Amino acid sequence: MSISVELSYQLEKVLSGDPWYGSPVYDIVDGISFETAYEKPPGSIHNIAEIVLHMIAWTEEVMDRMNGLTAGMPTSGDWPETGSPDEQKWQNYVNDLKLVNVNLVGIIQNFPPEQWSELINDERNRDLGTGVTYEELINGLIQHHIYHSAQIALLNRIING
Repeated sequence: MSISVELSYQLEKVLSGDPWYGSPVYDIVDGISFETAYEKPPGSIHNIAEIVLHMIAWTEEVMDRMNGLTAGMPTSGDWPETGSPDEQKWQNYVNDLKLVNVNLVGIIQNFPPEQWSELINDERNRDLGTGVTYEELINGLIQHHIYHSAQIALLNRIING
């Protein structure tokens, strides 16, 4: 199996397949009401809507890096503002999360095989996830999605019992 096929398979499994650890990302976010998405339980730093926007922002940043742009903070920011609670906005965020990942899967599937092991032209910065190969970049985003989907699931459980 090629690296492109394996990485796109792993990403799609985490997003909408049958991952070993439990529910895929889309099942988790599709089950969140907009009221829950904007609620911030005591002691929480971010609400679910903020986490979803953060996931979108970093997926866009990874796509930029895959397309040869210099690494940095996402253009929309690390933790974009959600604004006031709004049901349509929440649905747009969920749809945007799905759309950016569909686009990323397309980039992965069409990525030149010889470039997967190349280092991205950035110095290593752990906070920005730079100084890694393209393959490590995608694996890192998959891990990022898993981490934040677990946060979303936990916040939903705290809010809704």
